[in-house]
Amino acid sequence: MDDLSYRIEKFKPFDENEEASKQSFLQFMNAFHDNIYTRDNLIGHVCASAFIVNKERTKILMAFHNIYQSFGWLGGHADGDKDLAKVALKETKEESGLATPRLLTPDFADIAVLHVIPHIKRGKFVPAHLHYTLTYIIEADENEPIRIAENENSAIAWLNMKDYHQSVKEEHMLPIYDRLIEKLHNL
Repeated sequence: MDDLSYRIEKFKPFDENEEASKQSFLQFMNAFHDNIYTRDNLIGHVCASAFIVNKERTKILMAFHNIYQSFGWLGGHADGDKDLAKVALKETKEESGLATPRLLTPDFADIAVLHVIPHIKRGKFVPAHLHYTLTYIIEADENEPIRIAENENSAIAWLNMKDYHQSVKEEHMLPIYDRLIEKLHNL
């Protein structure tokens, strides 16, 4: 059993949704082994997401994703890198301009399997597939400069945790974000 399989196996899910995602993730890894870290696997691939909070734990940094026309977490594809914490931090910096984000915990805090709709990315058709997503909770200074990543998003903002729902149009993501907020309060 490789390190990621072991860590996922030992992970304690928060609810039924996360338990189902955990089992799906393990089956996916078992079926495809190392062919899970690149976009060459059209069924699905591993991604690392960043749930970015301010130091006071009152705001979440979210980007307005052009594909989904909604604010959401940052993150991206592993693209062959098996160090998913590093991927989450790299994507945070690339998509937000933050210079000094830091992991709040050394390992992932959440597991989700998400359906990606067919779309065009950089002029190329991308078929429907699954993102096997591990999410890291990251802390950042809300006074640090941020910027949009024009090829990924068209806005980036610190949203209040109490009313962020009104900015998220992807209803299926709300339970995941709420779960992450509850986990954050339990750290």
